Amino acid sequence: MYDLRPHFDEEVEPGTNLLLTGPPLTGKRSLMMDLLAAGTERGDGAIVVTTKDGADRVLKDYAKRTPYEGKPVAVVDCVTRQQGVTDVPESDRIKYASSPVDMTGIGIKLSEFLQAFGDRGIEENRVMVHSLSTLLMYSDLQTVFRFLHVFTGRIQSVNGLGLFSIDSTSHDEQAMNTLKQLFDGVITVPEDGEPEIRLA
Repeated sequence: MYDLRPHFDEEVEPGTNLLLTGPPLTGKRSLMMDLLAAGTERGDGAIVVTTKDGADRVLKDYAKRTPYEGKPVAVVDCVTRQQGVTDVPESDRIKYASSPVDMTGIGIKLSEFLQAFGDRGIEENRVMVHSLSTLLMYSDLQTVFRFLHVFTGRIQSVNGLGLFSIDSTSHDEQAMNTLKQLFDGVITVPEDGEPEIRLA
């Protein structure tokens, strides 16, 4: 089981995918990072797929939460190469997708990390994707839905925990309802007040 502390007194089954929804700047990324860091402290693998910040910034923020040297913490960076920085080498901690449009690449990089962690005997992995809104800016709903269908399935197949954020105010209700079908629960992060979790 995956423990959702420090924010929720809940546990979820392995293979669970959760959608975090709320207006921009309500702390969805921060909440997901906290949940990953709590897992790192227990020895879980952590993989951050970032479409907004470069890997260095993500890792710097992560280090404020928990020391991760020597631990299975990895980033799939979809930003750096899109900004034209092509000479950065990949490492066992950072892999690059060419841009948020390169969903096939994103999926492959995720699988490589899951495989590498599995080879190290790490059975519980937490994966966060920040943010689906960026993917929807570059691709249509149907493409993103198909990608997420495969991506959430991959997390399910390795008994991971998937956390995906979306800016609720950037998309119409139909898009939100379409995407929600893929998830086992929704965490709503309001502008004021505490986040709420609803499991299917």
